[in-house]
Amino acid sequence: MKIHEYQAKQLLRAAGVAVPQGVVARTADEAAQAFTSLGGSLAVVKSQIHAGGRGKGRFVEQPEQRGVVLVRSAEEAQQNAARMLGNTLVTIQTGAAGKQVSTLFVEQGLKIARELYLGIVVDREAGGPVLIMSFEGGMEIEEVAAHSPEKILKEPFDAVAGLYPYQARKLAYALGLDAAAVRSAEKFLPKICRFFVDYDCSMTEINPLVVTEDGQMLALDAKVTFDDNALFRHKDVVALRDLSEEEPAEVRAADTGLSYVKLNGNIGCLVNGAGLAMSTMDLIKLHGGEPANFLDVGGGADEDQVTEAFRIILADSNVKAVLVNIFGGIMRCDIIVSALLNAYEKVGFNVPLVVRLEGTNVEKAREMLQASGRPIIAATDLTDAAQKVVRALNA
Repeated sequence: MKIHEYQAKQLLRAAGVAVPQGVVARTADEAAQAFTSLGGSLAVVKSQIHAGGRGKGRFVEQPEQRGVVLVRSAEEAQQNAARMLGNTLVTIQTGAAGKQVSTLFVEQGLKIARELYLGIVVDREAGGPVLIMSFEGGMEIEEVAAHSPEKILKEPFDAVAGLYPYQARKLAYALGLDAAAVRSAEKFLPKICRFFVDYDCSMTEINPLVVTEDGQMLALDAKVTFDDNALFRHKDVVALRDLSEEEPAEVRAADTGLSYVKLNGNIGCLVNGAGLAMSTMDLIKLHGGEPANFLDVGGGADEDQVTEAFRIILADSNVKAVLVNIFGGIMRCDIIVSALLNAYEKVGFNVPLVVRLEGTNVEKAREMLQASGRPIIAATDLTDAAQKVVRALNA
């Protein structure tokens, strides 16, 4: 689960992590009032969407308008806000469709001496969380890692003990910080690492992490993603969820108890089991196709869930064929086919449907498919299924 920058900074501030002063604005007049209330001669007006690259992003209706702008008066804040609110911002992470901006964050301007990068993720190789820092703040960290890997610093830390002071000092010295900034880093870095663990984050990214002219380290930006499996422990975080920023089909699937992720291909996939779903997508690509989604109905899906799964898949206009790949272990194959045929009647199909079944009562299930009279293409194994759905797509 993702949240907006302003929400992340509210949580960070409550955890004792240093962030600049900021005010949320949802109208142009509120943006002007926010500038005045901050009391300085410089502020930053930031579009709030669940995507990075906002500073370089441009609005569809106002190509000259950036997603993040510096303003020097309440009037400038109002004018920029009026162009931003209600319009669609396109960034490197949104795709061509972009995202509509309905909220702004007006933040105090700072006298910045240095910009750094900070990220925290769970590293399987390290067996725990890792703090990542770089000299190149404000840039795309993927580009830095690809072209200047020596500028990337990694520091694993214990999830229970947190980041030790000596680790914070080691990173600060490696980044070439002065004495005042090192002292600030000794406070800032352990606190944000503790935040990452306490909130069950899957990623926390501060880009840029800034050091001001007086040596203070602050989070100038904040992107936080939480582990969905741990949200039951964080009702306060769940309350921050913005469904308008999420893929509608993914929200709809989650409400039905399905695991669904929309992709960019044209072959819909309905599979039971995450590992089997991944293998199915791999084989589709191996044989020249492109999966349109990841959809795991689980081991105990009922007729209503299977029906809704088909509705979600077929609602995607990019889907030109569907592959059903079921291993009947917990649930018998004949039960799956019964649900599939009933769903077929309710939803209606206008694209080729390939079905591969294996497991308990598979022979009975295949007989049911054959006797149905429906133009369903049966496959004997996973490779056969992938080849048949690609052929059907290109026929």
